[in-house]
Amino acid sequence: MLLFIDNLDSFTYNLVHLFQELGASVHLLRSPFFCLDECIRLNPTHIVVGPGPGSPQEYPYFASLLSCFSGKVPMLGVCLGHQGIAQLYGAQVKKALKPMHGKASAIYHQKKGIFHNLPSPFSAIRYHSLIVDRANFPACLEITAQSIEGEIMGFKHSFYQIEGVQFHPESVKSEYGARLFQNFLNQTC
Repeated sequence: MLLFIDNLDSFTYNLVHLFQELGASVHLLRSPFFCLDECIRLNPTHIVVGPGPGSPQEYPYFASLLSCFSGKVPMLGVCLGHQGIAQLYGAQVKKALKPMHGKASAIYHQKKGIFHNLPSPFSAIRYHSLIVDRANFPACLEITAQSIEGEIMGFKHSFYQIEGVQFHPESVKSEYGARLFQNFLNQTC
């Protein structure tokens, strides 16, 4: 069962629907209206921390969720989830060079993790005004994707099955979203 943490974003159900189309059984919990005990009781095989408004500092559950499930369950952060996971491992989140709301970008990647067997670059839609800062990027995380401007579009943890993407793979205008999510579903700890 895939546990999806909904940060009250309008794209949540697009993400959930795509995972369901790929055969995943999805259980949705709304932030901040859940407790860690509930997550543990559900015994998920995968966790997705979804997009949402604001900045990661506004979502205090990130730390407890990560500390409980790191190394036990593959985790994927999308947009806000990507920023929150990176920040917990020591990265800084800052304003993007320019807001990217509904804008297509070429995503250049190293074919690692969830990007395995995807062409580089591919086009993906971005909806954000904050990004993970490249400066002082933590050693435990590896940048796996970037925009042509060098902004971080994806990372993976060096030891755990934890990854993040800044863009929105579920967008109908993003290429290879289903394949990227299938790569995530194929991961195990």
